[in-house]
Amino acid sequence: MHPHGLEVVTVSLELSGPETSRPYLEAARPEHPSLLDPTHRMDSLFGVVNIPNVVWIDEQGVIVRPPEPGWPTADREMPSEIFTAMPRLGRAHAAPARPQGAVGARGLETGQNRATYADAIRDWVEKGSASRYALTPSDVIARSQPRPPEVSEAAAHFELADHLWRTGRREAAIAHFNASHRLQPENWTYRRQAYSLVSAERIGGETGRFAQGPVEGEEDAWPFDSDFRSQVATVREGEYYPRTL
Repeated sequence: MHPHGLEVVTVSLELSGPETSRPYLEAARPEHPSLLDPTHRMDSLFGVVNIPNVVWIDEQGVIVRPPEPGWPTADREMPSEIFTAMPRLGRAHAAPARPQGAVGARGLETGQNRATYADAIRDWVEKGSASRYALTPSDVIARSQPRPPEVSEAAAHFELADHLWRTGRREAAIAHFNASHRLQPENWTYRRQAYSLVSAERIGGETGRFAQGPVEGEEDAWPFDSDFRSQVATVREGEYYPRTL
């Protein structure tokens, strides 16, 4: 769609440095700008709370659609070696119980339609502001994530955690990561960034990045109130990737 005026820019939310994101960028061989966001500015400026999220911005720099789940295709593939090398994982001691009505991991496949999202972008590229998917500024504001004091406080804690981790003050960073999780529990990017940093310490490699939880039998060493699998177990249908189209 680039010949028709669309410019795609991808942003990696990862505070560990460029070498962590580099293998994925090189494997994708993108022909568009690919940026790194080690301080998660996309979260604080645009309201991104999960990945992948897409923001539509027009030629005048005006947001046409605020952050929402989106994919280029319906394909959802992960390298098999990540899972074959994964050790048995445990559960954080303070992880929440699974509530009634939760669908767990199946919820990751519900909500936004992966197969048709790119078609909506094509419609916008062709029709511009006349596209039925192009929102008015008032609609964008109405759909944007609310910003109560707790969310602003969570952003401040995460920014502190980010800085402390990158400067080698691990324990202080973890305290602020936990604070950001408690203040904005629906922000999956805060959770997954923190979980991946610690699981990568123990397991290493790509597998460690995706484990995001304690190794079975080592739960006492896990410093967070929850872990990715335990949080996913609480998800209801359409909650993880809300349908917006």
